[in-house]
Amino acid sequence: MAKIIVVTSGKGGVGKTTSTAAIGAGLAMRGKKTVVIDFDVGLRNLDMIMGCERRVVFDFINVIQGDAKIKQALITDRRLENLSILPTSQTRDKDALTKEGVEKVLNELREQFDYIICDSPAGIERGAHLAMYYADEAVVVTNPEVSSVRDSDRVLGLLSAKTNRAEKGEGEVKSHLLLTRYDPARVARGEMMKVDDILEILSIPLLGIIPESTAVLKASNVGTPVTFDTKSNAGKAYEDAVSRLIGEQLEMKIQPERQGLFQRLLRRTA
Repeated sequence: MAKIIVVTSGKGGVGKTTSTAAIGAGLAMRGKKTVVIDFDVGLRNLDMIMGCERRVVFDFINVIQGDAKIKQALITDRRLENLSILPTSQTRDKDALTKEGVEKVLNELREQFDYIICDSPAGIERGAHLAMYYADEAVVVTNPEVSSVRDSDRVLGLLSAKTNRAEKGEGEVKSHLLLTRYDPARVARGEMMKVDDILEILSIPLLGIIPESTAVLKASNVGTPVTFDTKSNAGKAYEDAVSRLIGEQLEMKIQPERQGLFQRLLRRTA
């Protein structure tokens, strides 16, 4: 039976969808049968990050409303046969998501996959709540900025009290912190929060530190999860995060992106 993991954060633009794609691909690369689900109804970006936007025929909402079967809506990744994508609708609103419909789809997927990764929309409204409601674990994505950390703290409160596990008295959803867009140089200048300060505020285990990297933007633009870029520091950091997610013990390393000569000259000039 599959483990359901929600990738969430109160603040938009922190890298939830990028992280969902990277974690999903990383699990599939390790032989785990994995499906990633887009809960961001009305916007729908996960299919673009995964490079399958032109293959969408039916979506998550079609399945919930009975217009299509799950096997019709699932898209198998062309690079990894054990990785699937369940896209969502661009034309509906978040009210099309229902608790009963989400539960039915997840229960069916549990029988087919090892991992179900739910890409949550930003905020704490209906879509985000349903993305986390049936989760077994959560990856809370945070930038090293005060506003991002504060919003993540709010999300942790919801994970501890407003989920199916909490309502049934089965305890909190196990949460992990994924720190993205981390730049040691900016931290040293006091422009970003230190890792220790973030951990003191949020008080959850650190899953990984993803450095600020042009590889992430490049991967998104070409529709390839950054985990496939094993030469980039960001790709390696996501790979390590996946290892920790499945229980491996790895040393936490912070590896900033290597800069070329031209980039170094620009920084000196600035």
